[in-house]
Amino acid sequence: MASKNPVLTVSKPSLMQTLLRLLLGAALLFAGISHLTFARAEFLAQVPPWLPLDGDFVVVASGIVEIVLGLALIYPGKYRVWVGWIAAAFFVAVFPGNISQYVNGIDGFGLNTDEARLTRLFFQPVLVIWALWSTGAWQAWWARQTQKSLSAR
Repeated sequence: MASKNPVLTVSKPSLMQTLLRLLLGAALLFAGISHLTFARAEFLAQVPPWLPLDGDFVVVASGIVEIVLGLALIYPGKYRVWVGWIAAAFFVAVFPGNISQYVNGIDGFGLNTDEARLTRLFFQPVLVIWALWSTGAWQAWWARQTQKSLSAR
C-alpha cells in the first residue's frame, strides 16, 4: 500500500486504527442518513442563521457528504489518507454550526443547556484528531515532514 508520494506513504494501520476508522465511518453514515430522514429538524437547528444558503439545502447537502464520507471511511482503499484529511476538513467546516448553536442558545439533539452546548464544542477537535489518526493521515503528514527535514540537510 506504500506509494511514492510521501503524503500517501503510511504503514499498515493497527487494529485499533482500523476499528476506530470503521466506527467513525459507521457514525457518519448513520448521521448522514438521519440528516435525510428522522433528524432533519434537529440538524436544521445547527445551521447558522447568517449562512446565505437555504437551511434545508445545507442539511441535505451535509447529510449526503456524511454518507459519502462514512462509506469512504468504511471502504477507503488506497485513498485512506486522503479520506482522513477530507473527513477532518469536513469536521472543521461544520464547526461554525456548533458554535452558532451555542451562541444562539438553540436546542437540538438534547443539547438544551448552555453547558451542554459548550461541552459539545470541545468534542469537535476530537473528531478531527480521530479522522486523522484512524486513517493514518497524521502519520503520513509526519513522515512527509521528516522526509523534508532529512532532504534539506
